[in-house]
Amino acid sequence: MIMSNFKNDMPKHLAIIMDGNGRWAEKKGKNRIQGHSHGVKAVQEVVEEAVQLKIEHLTLYAFSTENWSRPQEEIGVLMKLLVSTLKSEFEKLLKNRIKLNVIGNLHQLPKIVQKELHYVVEKTQNNNEMTLTLALSYGGREELANALKQLAIKVKNNIISPEKIDQFIINKHLYTQNLPDVDLLIRTSGEKRISNFLLWQIAYAELYFTKVLWPDFTKKHLHKALTNYQKRERRFGKTSKQLLG
Repeated sequence: MIMSNFKNDMPKHLAIIMDGNGRWAEKKGKNRIQGHSHGVKAVQEVVEEAVQLKIEHLTLYAFSTENWSRPQEEIGVLMKLLVSTLKSEFEKLLKNRIKLNVIGNLHQLPKIVQKELHYVVEKTQNNNEMTLTLALSYGGREELANALKQLAIKVKNNIISPEKIDQFIINKHLYTQNLPDVDLLIRTSGEKRISNFLLWQIAYAELYFTKVLWPDFTKKHLHKALTNYQKRERRFGKTSKQLLG
């Protein structure tokens, strides 16, 4: 349920760095895979609550380009977990009118993962209650490098002149070209860094860090982060006086 003291100024785009699955497992005396499995439950709760709160865009950092350096066994289980979760949550996505979107270097993902993602993305493309974006095999620097390469080719082929390149044009060449800038970025587990996530898109985002490990993150913690966000003054380079005026 939506808390009665919530205002209407919800972030239009909420992004989350879901960190702490491994540490959660270690603290519980479990293996890392069990930590990831319990992390899926946190994803389910947060997605459902975000829909209830009318948040239009939710982006989750699910697997980074750097995560490919993890043990192959762990990567394999993560990919299987991703596929099984997509299958089990498919009907719920349809019921709640959630559109699935995916960003990242998707060609690096196993074919079975690509196939399942393509199916769910296609079947939910007309849903309009919320856009759920999964960042998979994603790296912010790689995204920017790819955008620059595309623009360089267009300049070389006289498709666009260098003078025409501005923030709007650059944004159109990013994975997130159809998404608004991030309003609020949450990171769990106590770490206070961005970890190569949405470097361009969080230029004016509010940052919220919590010590709660991701598998323990509930809608109560989400409410706390949102309440903190609503207390902040977002000036975008202006003064408080200008905003009041």
